[in-house]
Amino acid sequence: MSEESLGFTGATAIGLGGMIGGGVFAVLGVVASIAGAAAWLAFLAASLVSMCAAYAYLKLNRINDRKGGSVTHLETYLDDTDYAGMVGWTLLLGYVGSIAMYAYAFGGFGVKLLPSLGLGESVLHPLLSVLAVAFFVGLNVLGARATGSSEKVLVTLKVVILLGIGLWGLYYGSTNNALQFGFSNVATTGFVTAVAVSFVSFQGWQLLLYDQESIENVETNLPRAVYVSIVGAILVDCIVAVLVTSLVKTSVIKAHPEIAVARAVEPFLGQLGFTFVAVAALFSTGSAINGTLFSAAHFTKGMLDDGLAPDQLGDADASGAPTRTVLVLGAAAAAFAAYGSLNAITSFGSLAFVVVFGTICALALTERDHEEMNPLPPAAGFLGCLAAFPLILYHLWVAERGTFVTVVALAVAVVAIEVLYFKRETLLAEADAVEDRVESAVEN
Repeated sequence: MSEESLGFTGATAIGLGGMIGGGVFAVLGVVASIAGAAAWLAFLAASLVSMCAAYAYLKLNRINDRKGGSVTHLETYLDDTDYAGMVGWTLLLGYVGSIAMYAYAFGGFGVKLLPSLGLGESVLHPLLSVLAVAFFVGLNVLGARATGSSEKVLVTLKVVILLGIGLWGLYYGSTNNALQFGFSNVATTGFVTAVAVSFVSFQGWQLLLYDQESIENVETNLPRAVYVSIVGAILVDCIVAVLVTSLVKTSVIKAHPEIAVARAVEPFLGQLGFTFVAVAALFSTGSAINGTLFSAAHFTKGMLDDGLAPDQLGDADASGAPTRTVLVLGAAAAAFAAYGSLNAITSFGSLAFVVVFGTICALALTERDHEEMNPLPPAAGFLGCLAAFPLILYHLWVAERGTFVTVVALAVAVVAIEVLYFKRETLLAEADAVEDRVESAVEN
């Protein structure tokens, strides 16, 4: 069966789908609990950094004979497969974190809609998150995927629902003098930290770089789809963020950040509105799990084909996404969703994408003499990512000390594994050289 060709609207739908699922139904509650009424401004600032990163990706893609994403550009411009592979692994971890984030939100909404069956929320929530991942792992193993046409329908419904509810809520809030915009919160540590944490919301457009062969008139439609999807995401995120922070108490947001948007509609739509938004959230986060899992598996397949990942992770010659790869990614995401908090998952995902996007922005700056490359956007993107990294760690240190230790330990372990894998031949050669010198010294 031939792969569906994507036009501008189909490509935009794929880029926008994941960002809406992440921004509104997963990250919004966390950002709102940090920045308060300035959450919408935090999303706006993060989207601008992401836009600068998108510019860097698209310009490198345009001037590079090899079309692709992070790994392809690093291999081409640095001629260093080891470093490209390490960045690729980091990006893959970001995708695992994103899948876990969507699954965690799915479980949170599912708990409020389904009967408990005698199980407490502490059991039912992670169970539903794991089952959601397992379901879409099964779909991907069978070869199913949301096509451009179905994604257009799903994303259109999500946008219409969220904009409709958001605008209705803003009208309700304005007539009751309840709207808050949080301008006074901007000059605070909490605001800049919220900007850094919300970064994971604006990475869905990157998936389009791995679907370039499926996009019609790719030279024109790819950049248009990327930029339009980012603008669309920030429009929806900002409207819903103002709604949530104006109509939901901060204590309620902090207690259940994953369902904050559903709580926001209760003042003017009641329980029916809550149920309606919760059902929409299940579809949204579910489609985000499916799409991200599919793209991450194909990204991994590309790394396997380039020899940048161990053969144990999957078969590079498989038709479609390698089954073993899908299972490994799904298992890792399910474990993270089951045992992590939403705060930890979003922070972990943001860290990974900040590192990768910052690296690509720095790479784009090395090509600043090229006529296609304006150095200002990648410079701004690099500085934004550079500032975001310590802020995310600071947020974890203050908010979840145990999670901070876990994330740092995980990051150190991952880097150590990457170095051992990609530098194994050099390390073995150095070890042999040291052994030879020791033996020579003993003989003498």
